[in-house]
Amino acid sequence: MSTPTSDPVTPTSGYRSLAVAPRQVIRGVDVLANCGGAIAALGKQPLVISGEQTQETAQAWLHPALEQQHLCLSTAVYSPNCSESSLQVLRQAVCDHQADLVIGIGGGKALDTAKLVAHQCKLPVVTVPTSAATCAAWTALSNVYSQVGAFHYDVSLSSCPDLLLLDYGLVQTAPQRMLVAGIGDALAKWYEASVSSATSEQTLIIAAVQQARVLRDILLQKSAAALEQPGSSAWQEVVDATVLLAGVIGGLGGAQCRTVAAHAVHNGLTHLPVSHSSLHGEKVAYGILVQLRLEEMLQNSNLAATARQQLLKFYAEIGLPTTLGDLGLATATLEDLETAAKVACAQNSDIHRLPFKVDPYQLLAAMVSTTAPGSTWSNNLIASQELWSRQDTITQSASLQVPE
Repeated sequence: MSTPTSDPVTPTSGYRSLAVAPRQVIRGVDVLANCGGAIAALGKQPLVISGEQTQETAQAWLHPALEQQHLCLSTAVYSPNCSESSLQVLRQAVCDHQADLVIGIGGGKALDTAKLVAHQCKLPVVTVPTSAATCAAWTALSNVYSQVGAFHYDVSLSSCPDLLLLDYGLVQTAPQRMLVAGIGDALAKWYEASVSSATSEQTLIIAAVQQARVLRDILLQKSAAALEQPGSSAWQEVVDATVLLAGVIGGLGGAQCRTVAAHAVHNGLTHLPVSHSSLHGEKVAYGILVQLRLEEMLQNSNLAATARQQLLKFYAEIGLPTTLGDLGLATATLEDLETAAKVACAQNSDIHRLPFKVDPYQLLAAMVSTTAPGSTWSNNLIASQELWSRQDTITQSASLQVPE
C-alpha cells in the first residue's frame, strides 16, 4: 500500500527521524539485465520473496542477473498476504538460508512483505516492482493484513529500501489495469496531504504538499496519453509518478502528510471479502470520492464538490471505479458497508486527520451517495438524516442497490 512513513520520535532526545528515500534508485529499460552488480554489493546469499503468480516472472527477469553474479539465492513465497503467519514463515526461511540480503519482487504486498522481513531480520533489502500499481517499492512502511486479506495495521520501518530497481520493460508486462490502479493510489497523495498538512508551516511538509500538487497535475494531464501508448515517454513519466514521486511525498512529509479518509475507506473495505477482487489503488480511488463527499456534506464545500465532479470525469476516461458496483459491491448490504465504515472510523484510523469529526454513519452516508446523489435510495438515506444521528445498528436485511 502506497502510505507515507511515520516520524519516529525519541522521547528523551526530541529529535525526529525521516526515512526520505531509498539509498539508490536505478530506473530504465533493461535495468535488471545490467544491474546485478548493484545487488551483489549488498549481499551474496539473497532470499528472493515473491507471490505465487510472480515466481515465473522472477525466474525470467531477476534470477539470471543473480546467477551471473554467482549469488547463492533461495526463493520463498508470501502467501496469501503480508500477514503475521507469512512473516513468521519467511523469517525462518531467512535463517534456514542464512540470507544476508532480502529481495522483494512483485506488487505492493510482496514488496511490503520483503521490506518488513528485512527490517525484522536487520538485513538490507532490494525492491523490484513488477507493476506501477503502488509506491511500495519506495516507502519505509509495510501494511500487515489478515490471512484472508483484511487490513490490520501498518509498521513504520527504520529506513527505505537499500536499492530500488525500476525496470520499465518489466513494468510494461503488467496488465494496464495495474497502472490505472497506481494512478488512483498516487492521486490520493494530493487530496489527503492537502487536507492533513496544508496549514503546516514546516518547510519539508510544505514541500511535500506542493509535490503532491505537482503529482496530481502530472497524472491528470498525462495519464490518458500514457495508457494509449505503453512504453512511451508519457508512459514512463506516469510510471515514475506513481512509483517514485508518490514515495518522495511520503518521505518528505512523514506522518504529517499521512493518509486520511481515502486510505481509511480502503482499509475498511478490505474487511469485506467481496471487495478483494478490486485492487488497492481502485479502492483508494473510490475513497478519494468518499472523502470529497464528506467535505461537501459536513463542510458545505463547493471546492470539494467541484473536485469530485472533475475526478468522476477523469475516472471514467481512464477506467477507475466510480461506484460501489465497480468495486464488486453491487450486492453488498448496508450491514456490510456499516462494517467497513466502522473499521474506517476506528479510534486509531487516519480518517481522524480530517479537520472535522466523522462517525461511521456519516461515512456510510457518504459512501452510498458519493457517485449517485440523485438516486432514490441515496436521497432517502440523506433526506431522512437517519445516518447522521443514528447510533443503533442498521437493519441487516436492507439491501444496497447500486444504480447504473
